[in-house]
Amino acid sequence: MPLSSLISSRRVILCVGSGGVGKTTTAAALGLAAARKGRRALCLTIDPARRLAQSLGLQELTADAQVVSPELFRAADLQVSGSLTVMMLNTKRTFDEIVVRYASSPEARDRILGNKLYHYVSTALSGTQEFMAMEKLHEVKRDPRFDLIVLDTPPTANALDFLDAPVRLIDALDSPAMRWFVQAFRSTGKRSINLLARSAALAIRGVGRLTGGGFLEDMAEFLTEINDLFGGFRERATEVQASLRAPDVAYVLVTSPSPLAIDEAIYFSERLTELGMTADGFVVNRVHMPPRATPSVEGVREAVARSGLALSSGSAERLMQAVVDELKQSSLDARHLVALEQTVARMRKKPLRVNVPAFAHDVHDLKTLEEVARTLVASG
Repeated sequence: MPLSSLISSRRVILCVGSGGVGKTTTAAALGLAAARKGRRALCLTIDPARRLAQSLGLQELTADAQVVSPELFRAADLQVSGSLTVMMLNTKRTFDEIVVRYASSPEARDRILGNKLYHYVSTALSGTQEFMAMEKLHEVKRDPRFDLIVLDTPPTANALDFLDAPVRLIDALDSPAMRWFVQAFRSTGKRSINLLARSAALAIRGVGRLTGGGFLEDMAEFLTEINDLFGGFRERATEVQASLRAPDVAYVLVTSPSPLAIDEAIYFSERLTELGMTADGFVVNRVHMPPRATPSVEGVREAVARSGLALSSGSAERLMQAVVDELKQSSLDARHLVALEQTVARMRKKPLRVNVPAFAHDVHDLKTLEEVARTLVASG
C-alpha cells in the first residue's frame, strides 16, 4: 500500500533505518511527493550525499532553509502546486541557539560559547547530533510556513538512539560526578583548582597531566556556566521527547532487501512497539522485480532486427544472461523479504508497505527523484 495517506495526514514523517539503504533519498522523495500534492514540505536532512543537492537543483545543502525553485520543477516538466524546502542540520549551530536561548545573561552566553570544552561537547560528544536533530525538528514543527516536515534521522549505530538522546545527553552533563565537580569548583574558586585536582581522584589528576594545566579550568568553567542552563535544558529535552510520541508523527522504516538491513528494520519496529509507538510504514529500496516475460535468444535477435540495430557476435546471448541474472536476483530478494512480510503480518496495526524497484540509474536529478516519489505514493 502506498504512503500517500501519511503524506496527507501527518505533520512529521521520520525516516528511520541503518546506513546505506537509501534513507536520505526516501526522505527527499517523500518531500517532493508532498509538494506535488499541494503541501508545503520541509525536508530536514543530516548528512546528504552531494548528488542529492544536485538532484534538487542546488549547489549544496546548508543549515539555512532553501526553497527549491519553481523554475526547476517546470524545467523537469513537473507540476508542483505546493513547495519543497530543504535544510541540512548544523549540530553546533543548533546547540549555540539553545545556549543563547537559555543563558542567564549575555556574559554567561559568551563564556559558554567561547569555552574550549563547549566546542567539543557541541560537535563531537556522543548523542549530541541526535539531540540536536530532535531539537531542530521540535523547532521547525512549530513553524507555520510548513505543512509537513520529513526528517532523515541521524546515521547512528542504533537508528532509534535519537528517541532517548535528549535525556541521555542531559544525564551525562548533569551526572553526580559532574555536580560534585561544579560544587567543588564553586567552593574553591579558579585559583584553587590545583588544590582541587590534588584532592580529587587519581583519574582527574591524570587527566590534568595528559591534557595540560588549563583543561581542568576550562572544564570547571564550562560545567559551572552550563549548570545554570540545566533547568531550561532539561525542560526542553522533555518537550522534545514528548513531541516524538505525538499522534501527528509517523515513523517510516527504510530498508533494502539485504538480510542484515531487513533484520535491523524488524528490530527497529519491535523497539518502537516496546516504546509505545508503532511503525507506520516500510519502504524497501532497490528491490529487483521479476521481468514480465522471459524472451528467448531468438526473440531477442528478432526484436533487435526489427529496431534496425546491429548486434555484435554474442550480444543476444549476453542480453539473455542479464535477464537470467535479474531473475535470480529477484527470486533472492523475494526470499529475503519473507521475514519482513511475516513481521508485518503479526503487527496489530498493519503498516503501509512499498517496494521501490532497483533502477538502472542513480537518483541524480528531479526527474529521477520524481520516479521514486511516484512509486512511494502510487495508487496501484
